Amino acid sequence: MNKTDKIYVAGHKGLVGSAIVRNLESKGYTNIVKRTHKELDLTNQAAVYDFFEKEKPDVVVLAAAKVGGINANNTTPAEFAYENMQIQCNVINAAHVNKVKKLLFLGSTCIYPKMAPQPIPEDALLTGPLEVTNEAYAIAKISGLEMCKFYKRQYGDDFISCMPTNLYGPHDNYDLAGSHVMPAMIRKFHDAKVNGAKSVELWGTGSPLREFLYVDDMADACVFLLENYSGEQHVNIGTGKEVTIKELAETVKKTVGYEGEIVWNSAMPDGTPRKLTDVTKLHNLGWTHKVELEEGVKLAYDWFRDNVDTARL
Repeated sequence: MNKTDKIYVAGHKGLVGSAIVRNLESKGYTNIVKRTHKELDLTNQAAVYDFFEKEKPDVVVLAAAKVGGINANNTTPAEFAYENMQIQCNVINAAHVNKVKKLLFLGSTCIYPKMAPQPIPEDALLTGPLEVTNEAYAIAKISGLEMCKFYKRQYGDDFISCMPTNLYGPHDNYDLAGSHVMPAMIRKFHDAKVNGAKSVELWGTGSPLREFLYVDDMADACVFLLENYSGEQHVNIGTGKEVTIKELAETVKKTVGYEGEIVWNSAMPDGTPRKLTDVTKLHNLGWTHKVELEEGVKLAYDWFRDNVDTARL
């Protein structure tokens, strides 16, 4: 990429997109195109094609998606499948038609089989059944990364994909009806501390193992791949380290300063028992994460506390 390239970041106001914009700007990329959902509905094919025809971006980062936690995925799977596939089909093909020179598609590690080998290598894709609680989202994301592969294979388009692990940080979604585990914990412990609640209920048993990556590290990896990678296979982005959900809860509780009790509701689903990415490929390319979990949780909570009036609640 060149510093003067026109870069369209789809989903620039979200957790992922906003971090990528911050990283691009810090590296001297100033010609960044942004559109809110109100300004451009990416599920509207005509609107997307009109936007690409007028703006002619050189580079596209596809970070826009309908996302959510276990509850949201379980209760609205049709919307997760339909909206995400609409967004991906519209943006990827419009990028091809308008000769975009580089596109980065962001997926999710939920694309991998529920019982994938641990840590999960990139070639575990499509080797077994998916986790049922996020199957619709996973299938949509698999479709997106496979599209990038096929456009590269058939047309030679420089369309690449990456699979970030569980992300957290500034501009996350703290709405308990649709948030992921980290922001949900931050909000629950914060609210309990403010309200003087004696206990906080968390879903599941606390036994699943998860990997967490601070979103600014993820953004740095994405820009690194845009600058240095053109392979057909997607690339895992993660830390290669894992903790139990129970250990995560204790870390968040300590960071927030909540002194009450944690009550585990084992009647609620745990989801995939373990999900750790194999980041050998990314390390071999020359990138490793910088922010460790305890520091990242503090950064995330500091942002939430300072922005609680405007955060997505």
